[in-house]
Amino acid sequence: MSKKQDKVSELLERGVAEVVVKKDLEKLLRSKKKLKVYLGLDPSSTLLHLGNAVPLRKLAAFQKLGHEVIFLVGSFTALIGDTSDKDAMRKVLTNKEIKENFKTYKKQASKILDFSKAKILYNGDWLGKLSFEDIVKLAQRFTVQQMIERDMYQKRLREGKPIGLHEFLYPLMQGYDSVHMEVDVEIGGSDQLFNMLAGRTLLKAYKNKEKHVLTTDLLEGLDGRKMSKSYSNTVNITDEPNDMFGKIMSLRDDLIIKYFELCTDTSVAEIEKIKKGLHAGDNPRDTKARLAREIVALYHGEKAAHAAEKEFNSVFQSKEKPADIPKKKVFGKQKQADELLVELGLAQSRSEAKRLIEQGGVRVDDVVIKDWKQSVDTQKGAIIQVGKRRFVEIA
Repeated sequence: MSKKQDKVSELLERGVAEVVVKKDLEKLLRSKKKLKVYLGLDPSSTLLHLGNAVPLRKLAAFQKLGHEVIFLVGSFTALIGDTSDKDAMRKVLTNKEIKENFKTYKKQASKILDFSKAKILYNGDWLGKLSFEDIVKLAQRFTVQQMIERDMYQKRLREGKPIGLHEFLYPLMQGYDSVHMEVDVEIGGSDQLFNMLAGRTLLKAYKNKEKHVLTTDLLEGLDGRKMSKSYSNTVNITDEPNDMFGKIMSLRDDLIIKYFELCTDTSVAEIEKIKKGLHAGDNPRDTKARLAREIVALYHGEKAAHAAEKEFNSVFQSKEKPADIPKKKVFGKQKQADELLVELGLAQSRSEAKRLIEQGGVRVDDVVIKDWKQSVDTQKGAIIQVGKRRFVEIA
């Protein structure tokens, strides 16, 4: 088997949940035909995390094999809000919020994808032009039973939670993206399978063209729950090297191998050796350190990865504080604890700050803050610590 064929096997198997239809797509990949492959992302937040990076890395793998790749920005579908992974209606974004969120998307995604060889498209360019008659014709291809039988809707029905009529339109809109772009392959997380198959149905109906679907495994957060900023368990691809390294060192041991498979370029053979080593009694701490180096190196370079490891060892083995604690100014002599965390950038919201404080993860000059309503003296030189890795000194 040639190296290119080996790459095809890895493309269709590593970190892949399902391929529709695998044997047909494999045949195409082993031929010399150049395929049109796309991944769509709704700009629902400003940060991309390692979970978002999994399908992006798969798109980049197709790109490296010479295929045409499209990075589709869901500028229109974000107005509806996809609830494939939600147990309640998603907050609908405004056009202003969508544009603001996308500002950093390309910069972040360029750490993974070569945009000089990729197309960026916006589905608002064609979905916004559909007439009501067009939407009715799209809807005729599906039944209410097909929509309502999805697990997320069944759960909400049992719990008496509302289901918005507009939510049924999301698969139709995502499906029409495939029709407009006439793609050969769509990539997405396994939670997107229904929507992606809707595109397969519509493309066959409208253009008599087969579309293949490849879903990637979902990556759990550091604590084993769904990766989400609301759980404070994400690793963002823009995290600073020291923060990224430290976060990965807090990863649950049972997720080490999955992170190697989905988040690194470590070979399948090498991952198998690591797996056997762990089963034989290798120290998970040492294996996580290797994982952390690999991931930090991907996004920040080898030099930064080794520096981050050195800093981590200094702080956590020698119990020292970091050598380069960032300094920030605070206005006022006192601040309520939750407000201070937000102002210093140590929490994204006051609700997150309250949760961190209630969990006992916040210290001021090594003293644990127990009440989020507590007033904190903001004197120069005071060091605020969140968790084991994040420090800010008041300037």
